[in-house]
Amino acid sequence: MSYPIIVVKRMRVAGIALYPFILVNRKNAVNDKALINHELIHIKQQQEMLVIFFYIAYLLNYFINLIKYRNHHQAYLNIVFEREAYKNEQNSVYLKNRGFWCWRFYL
Repeated sequence: MSYPIIVVKRMRVAGIALYPFILVNRKNAVNDKALINHELIHIKQQQEMLVIFFYIAYLLNYFINLIKYRNHHQAYLNIVFEREAYKNEQNSVYLKNRGFWCWRFYL
């Protein structure tokens, strides 16, 4: 299944997955395979958690990490969902072989 990719030029981040959309901050990002794969991993995570529970878990994990690391960037990089996405963004077949709730292995 393909998901609409929308260019939002004023975004401060390169990309974000807001099910069922992928938002990117520049036109040529549409061709960035690693970025799109990263966001598709988040789309899959969102589907598995019925979207709303993903956002709740994501924010909760971020705030716990913020207390732990006292640094926004470190808190973000250590969100369990981001850890899975960053580790596998270069693997073009990851989503074909990925099991259900694989993000849990990055806890």
